[in-house]
Amino acid sequence: MRFSFMENQWRHIFVFYLLFSFFLLTGIQVVQCSPNYYHHHRLGGLSKLFVFGDSYADTGNDQKPVARSWKVPYGITFPGKPAGRFSDGRVLTDYVASFLGIKTPVAWKKTNRLRYGINFAFGGTGVFDTVVPPDPNVTMTRQIDIFQQLIQNGVYSKFDLNSSAALVALAGNDYITYFAKNVSSEGLSNFTASIISQLVINMKRIHDMGVKKVAVTAIEPIGCLPVISVLSSYQQCNETYNKISIFHNLLLQQAVEKLNNETSESTFMILDLYNAFISIFERQKEHPGSLKFGNPLKPCCVGLTRKDLCGDKDENGVPKYIVCENPESAFFWDDVHPSHEGWHAIYSTLQHSLQQLYIR
Repeated sequence: MRFSFMENQWRHIFVFYLLFSFFLLTGIQVVQCSPNYYHHHRLGGLSKLFVFGDSYADTGNDQKPVARSWKVPYGITFPGKPAGRFSDGRVLTDYVASFLGIKTPVAWKKTNRLRYGINFAFGGTGVFDTVVPPDPNVTMTRQIDIFQQLIQNGVYSKFDLNSSAALVALAGNDYITYFAKNVSSEGLSNFTASIISQLVINMKRIHDMGVKKVAVTAIEPIGCLPVISVLSSYQQCNETYNKISIFHNLLLQQAVEKLNNETSESTFMILDLYNAFISIFERQKEHPGSLKFGNPLKPCCVGLTRKDLCGDKDENGVPKYIVCENPESAFFWDDVHPSHEGWHAIYSTLQHSLQQLYIR
């Protein structure tokens, strides 16, 4: 498959993207801390969640001195202060855990509380080495290595693993790295195939360790991320970039179908972030006022200049960003990450898909 991209545009956008050193990407939500957003019952006997991936799933693994997720104004909606999430509130991991009826699994370094599983996800992660800070060398393979070591050390029994699920989040850091190193998109389709191939290896490996169910995210519409849509003043998605996501997700769907055909159960499933994002944007466009997001492509927290990021401060500690008056009205929190409310809207569209976690 060949993509008819304009190379200058590619270079401009992705170098700009890289300089901003964040892409969680990498690819779910709630309003205030209402208990109505949580399932206080445990379904299907799944009592633990193990999480692998990037900033769409990271709940505090990145280093405090480096990651913006530990800086104000991140976390202002939940828990009220920066807590390592790349959002003003909850992220994908929180919502999947809530659906299972368990508490959010802790970051892997906090191994004193393992009852609900462990989150190994790091912002900046890809299936391969990435150039995306804050921790570009923690690949998904490395995360799974850590998990395997814990199992070998007897931290979790076969019984524990048999009642567990895994969330594998991949939102696009590998693509950022590809375009940082390549002036042409000519080899992009082959690179996508290599990403999916490694992702399949990762998912099989997690399952072979004893995890009962494995949910993997489809990649979100890259062309709709604010870092891209800013070029249209947040008025429209860039369909050229969305083609990357579409092709990635097509190969992923084929791979997951093949994996399930090789097992006796429906072990692997996809959380379709792409269509979740798009459906929210389309509903907002077709029925203005029906949703709370005024302009879903415009982020709440933006830098004062294109060189500034949400969370940046000058040498005197003065913020170099502005935050919208009402974060609840924003689908995106910053240039690539959904807001607390954005994730909640996505979660609402994914609840039916999440039921597959209980299909044997």
